[in-house]
Amino acid sequence: MRIARFSIDGNVAFGAVEGDSAPGAGGELVLDIIKGIPFADFELSGTKVPLSKVRLLPPVLPNKVVAVGRNYAEHAAELGNAVPDAPITFFKPSTSVIGPGDPIPYPSFSQDVHHEAELAVVIGRMCREVPRERVAEVVLGFTCANDVTARDVQKREQQWARAKGFDGACPLGPWIETGIDPAAVAAGLAVQCTVNGEQRQLGSTADMVRSVEDLVVHISEAMTLLPGDVILTGTPAGVGPLSVGDEVAVTIEGIGTLTNKVIKRG
Repeated sequence: MRIARFSIDGNVAFGAVEGDSAPGAGGELVLDIIKGIPFADFELSGTKVPLSKVRLLPPVLPNKVVAVGRNYAEHAAELGNAVPDAPITFFKPSTSVIGPGDPIPYPSFSQDVHHEAELAVVIGRMCREVPRERVAEVVLGFTCANDVTARDVQKREQQWARAKGFDGACPLGPWIETGIDPAAVAAGLAVQCTVNGEQRQLGSTADMVRSVEDLVVHISEAMTLLPGDVILTGTPAGVGPLSVGDEVAVTIEGIGTLTNKVIKRG
């Protein structure tokens, strides 16, 4: 199931995305409004609205976004770094989260902002110290993410809070795909990033140094994960600069495409 969060007529709701908008499919996507929230038992209302009539929002409003650095060997190498002995984790604040179609404001304190296409894990239930064999039970699904990074700030500041936590630095969406399990991620999902239609990144989740299971176990050893929390799993090689006016799109196989435009920060 694809679960979207959306706004219509000033109201916010969750809905199940139905239909196929692929070229030649001839169908329009619609949302079957969910009774309740996707982090508990819910029902489909049967009330349907066309996707074209709503505004898609970030699929979740996470209490925290826990991101993982250097989880693809080629990406670590392209920035002159080694793969770490243990996962590098950092936080992106909830205020950095934006949804599909929302603008990415170019931060005034940086001159070198980069895209980083990533698979995001959405947690479905409160959990801590999760055993590896039970990771699938705590994952609601997956979505697309862009770990937007002020690269110059990251290089000159020991902590990455400002470089990766500024407003608009964590686009998520367009929806949560619940039909993918960690084993499918390990087998390999294509991760692509384009800027103005030009391909910049193309990798596979099969190349992740540490798996979804590894990351959930590692992170939940230290902190309680709450429903709607998000884990960013790292980016493949090919990261590069963004400029005001650029349209950046992250596409992950089996999920969809997340598109945002870079604007001048007002």
